[in-house]
Amino acid sequence: MVLALLASGCDRNSGGDAAPIATGVAATSASAAFADGAVDRSHDGEPLPGFIFSDPEGKRIDIAALKGKPVLINLWATWCGPCVAEMPTLDRLAADNPGTLRVVTIAQDGATAPVVKFFAAYRFARLEPWLDPEGKIDYHFNTGSLPTSVYYDSNGREVWRYVGARDWSNSLTTALLLEGTVR
Repeated sequence: MVLALLASGCDRNSGGDAAPIATGVAATSASAAFADGAVDRSHDGEPLPGFIFSDPEGKRIDIAALKGKPVLINLWATWCGPCVAEMPTLDRLAADNPGTLRVVTIAQDGATAPVVKFFAAYRFARLEPWLDPEGKIDYHFNTGSLPTSVYYDSNGREVWRYVGARDWSNSLTTALLLEGTVR
């Protein structure tokens, strides 16, 4: 049952209450639960979208300006079980690659409070709580499901998309991320 939940994604219609916060999830149990999804390269070469988001304190980030090193944009929500499950591996990915990769997580919750509570509980080392209350970037990517991750090379050009939860700490992910550095 858990595997089926993680293999599937969440859509906006399944939103609502936040998924239970369980800190200290073992990496091995999370890794075993992720199912490999398909990598979508049909948008290869498209530029970073021109959106500006803010965090709960009002700090702003201009997505289109994130050129210079590869960027992984992850759309997620606190009410999405697969999203919650992959967040610790995204944080580890960001921590392991501070000078060579920017990981940007953009919450699709529609409200600030659940995101603030979630980040306070997990105490991520590198991830920041960027907010998209109107769902602008989710609408732009048009995948219809969370989590959605979109990878851009250092020139701000899309390399691939991945819809669904993923273990961002395994060797398959490392190989996928190399695609953004050898173009």
